[in-house]
This record gives sequence, structure tokens and C-alpha cells, in this order.
Amino acid sequence: MSKVFIIAEAGVNHNGSLQMAKKMIDVAAKAGADAVKFQTFHAESLVSKSAVKANYQMKFTDKNESQLQMIQRLELSLEAHKKLMAYCKTKKIIFLSSPFDMQSIELLVDLGLEIFKIPSGEITNLPYLRRIGSLRKKIIISTGMATMEEIKDALGVLIKSGTKKEDITVLHCNSAYPTPWEDVNLQAMLTIKKKFGLEVGFSDHTLGIEVSIAAVALGAKVIEKHLTLNKSLPGPDHQASLDPVEFTQMVQSIRNVEKSFGNGIKRPSTSEQENILIARKSIVAAKGIKKGEFFTSSNLCTKRPGFGLNPMLWNKVIGHQASRDYIQDELIEGNFK
Repeated sequence: MSKVFIIAEAGVNHNGSLQMAKKMIDVAAKAGADAVKFQTFHAESLVSKSAVKANYQMKFTDKNESQLQMIQRLELSLEAHKKLMAYCKTKKIIFLSSPFDMQSIELLVDLGLEIFKIPSGEITNLPYLRRIGSLRKKIIISTGMATMEEIKDALGVLIKSGTKKEDITVLHCNSAYPTPWEDVNLQAMLTIKKKFGLEVGFSDHTLGIEVSIAAVALGAKVIEKHLTLNKSLPGPDHQASLDPVEFTQMVQSIRNVEKSFGNGIKRPSTSEQENILIARKSIVAAKGIKKGEFFTSSNLCTKRPGFGLNPMLWNKVIGHQASRDYIQDELIEGNFK
């Protein structure tokens, strides 16, 4: 990828509303994201009736509602997927979705998805990984809650099942919503890159945009960040998401950081060329100098502007005789190379 691939994680922040999901696509496209990602799941295949909510989910949803009931409310139908994919095409943004169960993998396969995003919770799901690996598609895999050994095992399954190593991007991730600053451990992204020799990125669950920008500066090729239309909306993920203004700021900041990378060759840039003669200095007369007088450190000094003799010639100028009279601050002339 020639530029950072930015994913707007719509997730379940549509609250089960197709209209709201379309508005999120609008926001993501306008902000300049490359893709907008939803979540595909069959509620009863994903969680059991006895499954409890995470603490952060309890905080922002009905406490009397089970995880299964919450998931059922947020499930997108096949028809909804088709409509959202078609809408993404009109907005020229890539539709992505993370499958959370085997049935959902097949739904996305049938819809022709080209990139499969594996969520952190599935990194130890062997049959799931084996099936996605067999598709031989491009894969982005999040590693929240995972050890290096678990990442190694998951990658091994994907590659052994048929996916090319170079088609896999690994996202460093922390699965706390929101992630405390001290738990980000962004350097782990570099550890993953060095260990496995793959492109890496960052799935960001912090409250701000700083860490995503820092990740790009460190070499992230993919950034995934939750998007919401309004942080005050009811639902499990809105509070740990960026609103439209914040998300746009993040995208713009990332694109600016990308521009700043350059080619690694240290030389004066086009924009600073005009300032060289203004900011640098020349050898000038520190006071009046008569013709035939020897140049010394007492009657010479260096001052701006810089279109006279380069001060690096200082030692070669000292000891020579002045070929003419000089007044104070006048540029010294002569061939001293």
C-alpha cells in the first residue's frame, strides 16, 4: 500500500438502523477514509444465552438485557448488507465487515468481499481461521488480548490454509474500550513487524487521535478507528468512538504525516531554497579595512545575508591582504578557495 489504509469502524454504532448506517458511510467517505467496516454476525451463532456483557457494555446499555439480546438488536440482515455495499459503491468507499461466526463468513463470501478483517476475539478460533485462510483473500487481523505465541499460531493456520503471507496485515490492538494510555504499548506493533516480517497497523480504541497518528509515524500501514454519529447515543461502543469532526481531523492529520515522510534524502527542499541566502551568513568587514591591510579575526566577522563568502572559508581568508578598501558590514570579496 502506497498510503495508510484508513478504516472507519462503524461496527454496531448504527444501532440496528440502516438509515444510520448509511449516514456513517457518508461521514466516513467525506472524511477521506478508505473503507468503512461493519460487523457481520448471526446472534445465536455468536453468543450463548448465558453469555454476559463486558463491563463497558453494561455501562452504556440496558443492564437487564443479556448479551444475546443486545447482539440480536444490532444484527444486520443479508438484505441490509447488500444495500450498504451498494451504497458504499456510490460513495466510492470500500465496504468491509468483520465476520464473527462461520455462517457470517459464508455470507460475506457470497457477497464477494475481497478483504477479510478478523476481529481480535477470533484469533484463537481454529476452524474460523482455517476457513478464512482457505479463501486466499487479503486479510487484516487484529491482535487484541493476544500473546506473540497466539499471533504466531493464527498466522500459521492462515498461511497453511492457503493465504499468502504477503496478503496478511497484522494490527496491534488493545481490547479495552476505551484503552488507557499506559496500556497502548505501541512499540509492540514494531515487535510484531520484526518478528513476523509482515505489514502492520493499529486498531485504536483510545479516546483521542494522538496514538493513531503516532502509529503512522512508526510505520503503520493500516489504521482502524471507531466512528459514531454522536457519542451520546445509546449503545456499547459510542463512547469510545470518534465523532465526525474528530474522525475527519484524524484522517487529515494522518495524510499530513504521510506527506512529511519524504524520500529519506537529506538536502534543501524546494520550499526552503529561498531562505538559504537570508538565513545563512557571509564573511564581512567588522570595521573599516584599508587596501593592503591584512584580514584578521579582529577586522572580520560573519553576518547575514549569505550570498557572500561562505564562513567555512574563514581560515583561508585570515592572513590575506585586502585588495581594496572596505567599509563596516561590507561583504569581503576574493577567490580564497
